[in-house]
Amino acid sequence: MTQIRHEPVAPTRTQSLAPGAAIDAHHHDDHQIVYAGRGVLAVTTSTGSWVAPGTRAIWVPAGTVHAHQAHGELELHLVGLPATENPLALETPTVLAVGPLLRELIVAYTSTQDDNSPERARLRAVLLDQLRASPKQPLHLPTPATPLLQTLCDILRADPADSRTLAELGREVGASDRTLSRLFRSDLGMTFPQWRTQLRLQQALVLLAENMPVTAVAHLCGWSSASAFIDVFRSTFGHTPGAHSRC
Repeated sequence: MTQIRHEPVAPTRTQSLAPGAAIDAHHHDDHQIVYAGRGVLAVTTSTGSWVAPGTRAIWVPAGTVHAHQAHGELELHLVGLPATENPLALETPTVLAVGPLLRELIVAYTSTQDDNSPERARLRAVLLDQLRASPKQPLHLPTPATPLLQTLCDILRADPADSRTLAELGREVGASDRTLSRLFRSDLGMTFPQWRTQLRLQQALVLLAENMPVTAVAHLCGWSSASAFIDVFRSTFGHTPGAHSRC
């Protein structure tokens, strides 16, 4: 069994991770904001996974056991906050939108030494103000607890392009589409199409970070055409996959 590391203080720093590199499961006594200035970051907990490109950050509450995975050349920015200070009033991991100003604040704050100066205190105050105003993003892919759903979701994780209907998948796992639909709502809090779209978007972010062409990403992630993929991607992230690849 892998031992879960305990780090009392969540660090505030910048570090680089090579493609495929990982930080094993650990937890902090502090809250942490995790942001990928370059590449794509995946954060995994026992309840699900979150994938964040350069336009998103992930809020990780104090005490949450989590692991990091790098996709592409990752420039990781970490901001630690005391557990007594929860400016976002969030008790679960959450994806936050990161605009140009918030991005520069995070990069500046994590790239300079903590010298307790008034200038750094002001930088921190503006950073927290921008975080409070940051829209929350529904980019969570929950992990099922029900064995039946675990089997079905594992099938789709192995091949996000699998286009079978819920009824067709149900015949493979031995359950009706009505039963599976009910389980998706009660266990995961979303419909089957919503979960599959989240899975495909997460995989798309990973493949784009690996510099795969947009058309190939669309095909491997199960969209019927590149244009259909681009439409869903733009509506979710606010820009096209091509623009994302140039970020």
